[in-house]
Amino acid sequence: MGGYLGSYATLGLLLLVGTAVLGGAFGANRLLRPARPAQPPGKYASYECGLDPVGGDWAQAQLRYYLYAYLYVLFAVESVFLFPWAVVFARPGFGRTAVVEMGIFVAVLALGLLYAWRKRVLHWV
Repeated sequence: MGGYLGSYATLGLLLLVGTAVLGGAFGANRLLRPARPAQPPGKYASYECGLDPVGGDWAQAQLRYYLYAYLYVLFAVESVFLFPWAVVFARPGFGRTAVVEMGIFVAVLALGLLYAWRKRVLHWV
């Protein structure tokens, strides 16, 4: 089938075949597995690198770790978009619109950095 609707037919057929393969895999798993798998004693017990667990199972994560992750994402996103833009910056035909768009992008990321600075995340103790 060709034309505009041919690509949708190909996509539909691919989705149908993928769904059939997935359903077949789950069906084979259900048929071939043991009826009641044996549970060894202590399977669901806490395990810490071969040692008996110490203390309770409640652990609090400090907020600063989330802020470090936020800063990493902030700088990673900036570098992912800024480096390719800088590579093509010197090409002819690179218009003023692209410079303004990148300026807006860097300004938004600078707001994220300003937020981190105001929250004193960048203060190393």
